[in-house]
Amino acid sequence: MNEITMLNDNIIQNTSNEIMNNTYNPKQKTTSRDIEIIEEDAFSYDGYQVVRGEFFAHTYEPSFTLSNCKVSLNTACIKKLPDVDFVQILVNPDEKKLAVRPCSEDEKDSFRWCSASEKKRSPKQITCRMFFAKVISLMGWNPNYRYKLLGKLISSDNELLFIFDLTTPEIYMSTAKEGEKPKMSRTPAYPTEWKNQFGLPVEEHQKSIQVNIFDGYAVFGIQENRRIFSSSDIEAMESEVKQND
Repeated sequence: MNEITMLNDNIIQNTSNEIMNNTYNPKQKTTSRDIEIIEEDAFSYDGYQVVRGEFFAHTYEPSFTLSNCKVSLNTACIKKLPDVDFVQILVNPDEKKLAVRPCSEDEKDSFRWCSASEKKRSPKQITCRMFFAKVISLMGWNPNYRYKLLGKLISSDNELLFIFDLTTPEIYMSTAKEGEKPKMSRTPAYPTEWKNQFGLPVEEHQKSIQVNIFDGYAVFGIQENRRIFSSSDIEAMESEVKQND
């Protein structure tokens, strides 16, 4: 038994030495002799689809969530823009895209997107019944579900902003057993049209995040305390959403 143990220890030590000796060093220059590269002039991206990021784990990807008349951005968004405290939300109802743009506190329709603590900035949920109802109505969504959008930080006209596609949500359905309170599913569902595809064709994918923030976007004031809309306006919008459900 001791001989077997010693033999295993020797194998482990030899394997470790081999790994250490062959560890990739980024300072070392790679030459054509190190990697075999096959020239293939006939290769084309035609017919290829870029696999959707939603199909992979994406804890550290920017996301925007709408649920129960509230919206929030995740920690990944806040970490990517560590010096930003206030943002605006822009929506392009024609292209079905949502943008989050950094701004100053004094700008119209700005709101704080994270906690005010300087030690630890964390996401902040914003109640926005009217904005929530308008998005739900625009997309034909179920107001009882939770919708999560994955996004990307892009630069446009020397401005940084997050872009989210409203047509590609992760959908967390709410289910209720008789006599129990509704529970939100932890497993996302996806649009039915995704069933027979991996993602968008390469060319279409490249165009999907191109955006002109001054073309077709409307800035939304999402905080209810601004009182832009009357209570009767909100009740009418919520009634419309329920009728469309």
